[in-house]
Amino acid sequence: MRTGWADTELHDLPADEVARWTPQRRRRLHEAFPGQRLVVPSGGFKQRSNDQDYRFRPHSAYTWATGDQTSDGVLVIEPDGGATLFMRPRSDRHTGEFFRDRRYGELWAGRRPTLGENSRRLDLPTRHIAELPKALAGNTPTRVLRGVDQHVDTLLPAFSDDHADAEFAAVLAELRLVKDEWEIAQLEEAVAITTRGFEDVVRALPQAKRTSERYLEGVFWHRARLEGNDVGYHSIIAAGAHAATLHWIENDGPVRDGDLLLLDAGVETRSLYTADITRVLPISGRFTPLQRDLYELSRRANDAALACLRPGTDYRAFHQAAMGVLAQGLADLGVLPCSVEEALAEDSGLYRRWTLCGSGHMLGLDVHDCGAARASNYLDGRLVAGHVLTVEPGIYFQPDDELIPAELRGMGFRIEEDILITDDGYRMLSDALPRRADDVEAWMHRIASS
Repeated sequence: MRTGWADTELHDLPADEVARWTPQRRRRLHEAFPGQRLVVPSGGFKQRSNDQDYRFRPHSAYTWATGDQTSDGVLVIEPDGGATLFMRPRSDRHTGEFFRDRRYGELWAGRRPTLGENSRRLDLPTRHIAELPKALAGNTPTRVLRGVDQHVDTLLPAFSDDHADAEFAAVLAELRLVKDEWEIAQLEEAVAITTRGFEDVVRALPQAKRTSERYLEGVFWHRARLEGNDVGYHSIIAAGAHAATLHWIENDGPVRDGDLLLLDAGVETRSLYTADITRVLPISGRFTPLQRDLYELSRRANDAALACLRPGTDYRAFHQAAMGVLAQGLADLGVLPCSVEEALAEDSGLYRRWTLCGSGHMLGLDVHDCGAARASNYLDGRLVAGHVLTVEPGIYFQPDDELIPAELRGMGFRIEEDILITDDGYRMLSDALPRRADDVEAWMHRIASS
């Protein structure tokens, strides 16, 4: 088994496109912590059941800093700024790993790049992961992105400092808040594929009526795997009353004419950037008058949020603007038991019973991107050019809510757009999908007729 194998080292690999951008990202990280060693792992496989692992996805901070997507990698940036990638390379034919190891062996799991191939592809020096303990020895001040790789965490217990490592995780997230040109292009691609996936779902509605939400989930996932890496998160395929559940992912309910479908889904590209878009669709192709009125209320709230988006604006401003519209809408429906002003007061927030959550979040390698960033630089900060975020105020009427008229119960409305903040305002990345009720109906009719 260990003899008679051809040498298949790929010596002429060009550098990946992302390798033009990662040196600047690592430099910014080093400048945030000069004179310290920085350790960012990719993570390892996670067990799904018995001897089966989930398909691997690296930690987003690791991919952002390296461009690599393989398991068990560790980026080390030394105090002088020099960076090395420690990796588990292709199985050595001189050992039995390649045919005996079910997790890493090439005959079981496929070919991993060699150290040389990874170095050429990522434009980074590479070393075998077995050399990592020796490389981390000594008393160099070190910060680690902890909780990603248990082996890496245990290598550096002497330098463990909860505050220092938490700050490191926060800065890693904050550096990712502003997207560079390459990242914006990846997000544009994610949105374009997602748009095609939404069109696929509309075409599949007749079949879904004979099956369930599961069918539509599969249709969208097919597009995600065909053109991208996967879905960026569990798709929300919420027909009827399921739309009132914010994160409905069971996707096993009936799809019926007369009901609405809340479709919240996003494709993750092969570079791991994801879209996150929501549309509410009348399953029959036509809104009822009440459905149309509530849909347009949701759309007006979205419009009010969009009007706030420009550099220098408080991040929370777009949410507050949207809530003002929804609170007034709830009052017009006779739902609010108090005035709009009283409902919006900080010590009340009564309207939240029917709006439930925030109106958006940052978007990038993670669907809820940069979540470890400190509030001062994110939720309590200001918008700047290069931020990419979602705008998604919603209104949700639970099927068992006896405080509202019966005709409202069991409906949910959310229009979600993916937005790039520009130097003078914003650009809607998801503008290929319709927003107004009339346009939604026309779009669905056009797709169904094609």
